[in-house]
Amino acid sequence: MASSGFDGRVAVVTGSGGGLGREHALLLASLGACVVVNDLGGDVHGEGTSIGPAAEVVDEIRRRGGEAVADTHSVATEAGGKAIIDTAIEAFGRVDIVVNNAGILRDKSFQNMSAEFVDPVLDVHLKGAFFVTRPAWVLMREQGYGRVVNTSSSAGIFGNFGQANYGAAKMGLVGLTHVLALEGARHNIHVNAIAPVARTRMTEEVLGPLVEIVDPRFVSPLVAWLCHEDCVTTGHIYTVGGGRIARLFIGMTSGWARSDGVLDIDDVRDHFDEIEDPTTYSIPGLGLTDDLTALRDALSSPA
Repeated sequence: MASSGFDGRVAVVTGSGGGLGREHALLLASLGACVVVNDLGGDVHGEGTSIGPAAEVVDEIRRRGGEAVADTHSVATEAGGKAIIDTAIEAFGRVDIVVNNAGILRDKSFQNMSAEFVDPVLDVHLKGAFFVTRPAWVLMREQGYGRVVNTSSSAGIFGNFGQANYGAAKMGLVGLTHVLALEGARHNIHVNAIAPVARTRMTEEVLGPLVEIVDPRFVSPLVAWLCHEDCVTTGHIYTVGGGRIARLFIGMTSGWARSDGVLDIDDVRDHFDEIEDPTTYSIPGLGLTDDLTALRDALSSPA
């Protein structure tokens, strides 16, 4: 087993019975981490349960000389999230890393989307990250160390037809990432997000010709680095897939402002091109400080 700073670290990877999560679990274990392989064992829609997928990944890790335990609790409830972290504590005595990867799909055009399509997706993706991370967070604060990686998606950041539920959940994870990065900074807890492009059972039908070149195992090195004790980055989002990694960020145009702070609809109409112009932009830092600074600066410069 290779070692790269993960010896003695304990990682919880949700949805790791297959696809991306499986690759994350295998790589972290190969680098020396003890891994909780969490997977409900259901289908792509979140229905059904089975110990099989999680147990198979655990067996594979152990055959390679690593340490892992299986967990089949659902991330979609507060009790389930706590139970997953309890599994880590009972098996390994601590939690250092949480990779929120579990997900389901229930696609439908917006006009045909009802609560039965919305609630389960929000429960697994967004609430699941809350429910698993929260009990781990308490432990991470106490030990003064932690790494969290949330799995967002381009469907949330850029949008995708028929995925209003999924996109809303995935963009919600971006907001959660930013807030937790702020709150975790003083406790040496770093929180980042990825928006992966990879061949999994959730994506293989929509990837077209890309399906052969976006092997999920080539997403995991980024996840491992973001989980590493030497990685000081926090609050960032990365797109990763097909051997390419790039940072994604929310930018703010220079915009236009009246020095007296008073706007009317004619002002908006007359200056809309300046408001929209992306030629010059800034990347706000975490929190409201940069946005408030930009407002203050704009108001000090007469329009």
